[in-house]
Amino acid sequence: MKKHLPLIAILIISFIAILSIMQNAYHKKVADIRLLPILGNKTIYDLDTTYHTVAGFSFINQLGDTITDEDVKDKNYVVEFFFTTCESICPIMNKNMMKVAAAFDSDSTFKILSHTVKPEEDTIASLLVYANEHKANPKNWWFLTGDKKALYHMARNSYLFNGSEGDGGTDDFIHTQFFLLVDKQKHIRGFYDGTNDAEVDKLIKDIVLLKSEQKTNAENHK
Repeated sequence: MKKHLPLIAILIISFIAILSIMQNAYHKKVADIRLLPILGNKTIYDLDTTYHTVAGFSFINQLGDTITDEDVKDKNYVVEFFFTTCESICPIMNKNMMKVAAAFDSDSTFKILSHTVKPEEDTIASLLVYANEHKANPKNWWFLTGDKKALYHMARNSYLFNGSEGDGGTDDFIHTQFFLLVDKQKHIRGFYDGTNDAEVDKLIKDIVLLKSEQKTNAENHK
């Protein structure tokens, strides 16, 4: 019996080595590639990583329709915060957003969410006029209004736009030139200066990269 112990040990070690190689090959096959970073805080527990995700929401668009997080489920989308009477950065931002909208106008898996930061002024009617001025396709580009506290909470806590504290009260005001890219898993994948042509071009390229990443990962998981 003792004479067979080394052979048994060799067989066990060989089996473990082969099993390890097979597991590594499997995990390599199904591991998600990442062409863009995932932004925001993350939690690592027992080798699993949990990333910041955008919370649920409910706002009203330029047609008077209720838009919720269910309407962007399994979709990539770009976010901005603006107001219709802005005469500084917003006109530049939304002129550039028209380029983004045009690049993906026929893509049903892509949306643009433009939130007003002055809901007390930007009514549904004024948002519709503004949307039409920017030739916005209401199927893909939504101009959103709603409760100010809810809008500002989304901006700060979900979209991570503004580091300053605020409660969405009367004197609270958020004004940012940045666009934000969110993926189908509600993860933030990039911030882009909406007043900068090169940054907007990068956003368009990054959306294409994101779609390529998702296609490859879907094929790997078949």
